[in-house]
Amino acid sequence: MDRNKQLEYCKICTKKKFDPMQGIICSLTNQKADFENECEYFEIDTDIIVSEISRNEIEKKSKVSFGFSPKQIDNLHISDLNKKQLFVLAFDTAKQLNWEIGYLSESGFIAYTKFSMSSWSEEVQVKISVGNINIKSECTGSQIIDWGKNRRNIDSFFATFKKIREDINELNIEERYSGLSKDFSSDERDIINSPLNKKEKVSGLFSLITPTEGYFVTPIIVILNILVFAVMAIAGVHLIMPTNESLLLWGANFRPLTVYGDWWRLFTSTFIHIGIFHLLMNMYALVYIGLLLEPYLGKSRFLFAYLIAGISGSVASIFWNEFTISAGASGAIFGMYGVFVALLTTRLIEKSARKSLLISIGVFVMYNLVNGLKGGIDNAAHIGGLLSGLIIGYSYYPGLIKPDKILKPLTIGILALIFSIGSYAIVKNTSSDIGKYDKEMQVFVKLEEDALGLFRMPQTSTNEQLLYEIENNGIKNWEEILKLIDKVDSYELPDALHQRNAQLREYCQLRIYSYQTIRKAIIEDTHEYDNEINNYNIEIEKIISELTQTQ
Repeated sequence: MDRNKQLEYCKICTKKKFDPMQGIICSLTNQKADFENECEYFEIDTDIIVSEISRNEIEKKSKVSFGFSPKQIDNLHISDLNKKQLFVLAFDTAKQLNWEIGYLSESGFIAYTKFSMSSWSEEVQVKISVGNINIKSECTGSQIIDWGKNRRNIDSFFATFKKIREDINELNIEERYSGLSKDFSSDERDIINSPLNKKEKVSGLFSLITPTEGYFVTPIIVILNILVFAVMAIAGVHLIMPTNESLLLWGANFRPLTVYGDWWRLFTSTFIHIGIFHLLMNMYALVYIGLLLEPYLGKSRFLFAYLIAGISGSVASIFWNEFTISAGASGAIFGMYGVFVALLTTRLIEKSARKSLLISIGVFVMYNLVNGLKGGIDNAAHIGGLLSGLIIGYSYYPGLIKPDKILKPLTIGILALIFSIGSYAIVKNTSSDIGKYDKEMQVFVKLEEDALGLFRMPQTSTNEQLLYEIENNGIKNWEEILKLIDKVDSYELPDALHQRNAQLREYCQLRIYSYQTIRKAIIEDTHEYDNEINNYNIEIEKIISELTQTQ
């Protein structure tokens, strides 16, 4: 409670003045207002406290909290206990509830509930002021509904506090408080420096995409993803179920294309999303981890980790999946969760806070990895991003625990070199039969164009010229194409392409039969074979039509 609030409870010090250097000055002592500790005239205004209790009791409190970070906040007004008594009793209450105490300071403490089947662990902030205990229970996980867990924590605290208070006469308050004060943080801001307090930056939907200090890169990445999706939608891409052709056109990751020249897809695919629901889920996860992690990493470290994790996820995807079209920011996001998991296993974050967050983040990661085992989800990108994030997180730790101007760029530079070489080696040594098939089909098109030269010859061509074209460019190239088809048919291809190869083989054989018959008609100088040639052409056109329909 700030000093202005404290003044509400004082009957004597109704007059106060403000000093630019000291803040609120007590008009009786002409010193900085310390109230309970130093002012002999201090007296709690019981009437105000009783009225506030009555007002709170008639307020209807929701049992279930909703929001980006579900929480419940309540106050327990006590008019007959001083601040030290409140502190000791509140501390014992948290211990009685088996909560793990984290930060301790003169203004209060932070505790964490135990992990259970009904709770991923909540952070409970207890702030002690004159005549009041303010308690806030907040979910540490990424859920948006708390199902009443935070309200139950507060109710349990209040009920247990009242029971413990009955034995207050048996407690040596001064001795207990003196013992606890030895563990008080030297930084009075610790009570508000909890990792979850970073999420207090979110005050509305617009704040999610507004760059601020400690939350600068994340909203920019969110905006870029939304803009890319919006441009795709304006261009005609389906909002919910975009086609594979649309995804590939806009830069999705696909091994046959990526490993044979389109390396840029490793990057662009991290900004392409497969429908609006895919986008919304990924952006929610990104905002959550960004609010927690970016304040620790800063702009450059966060951006580098995001990009490297995203590309690493894309590399893992094409290494593992030959025929999967991959898109989305999930690989990069898993990478950021990996960075945070790595840091939560170090001493960068206070012990109690990191234990609670590690459990909730770990459950979130494991749930999504297990969920990714079902079809339609690119788990390889998730795992690739996660592993790269773990490596990056541990690499960042020395520079975070002991900031150094040289160590920061040096760490980023070394990581960039290692991941670049590793990604290049993996992509370079990853082959794709479909990719090779596409390359061979380009040869097919060239040979076919040469073989069809017969039909581009002028009408004034002599029989000798026609025969030369048929024998040296026509039949010869069709026979080369048949060998090419036999070669590509040995590749590991989808059944649809093997069926297509069979149709192409039949097409080439009909071309050879047709050319041989045309040659015979020219040599014999007769129209006797016209019907046979025409029948071949009908069969050829039929196959061409079928191939066109299946493209």
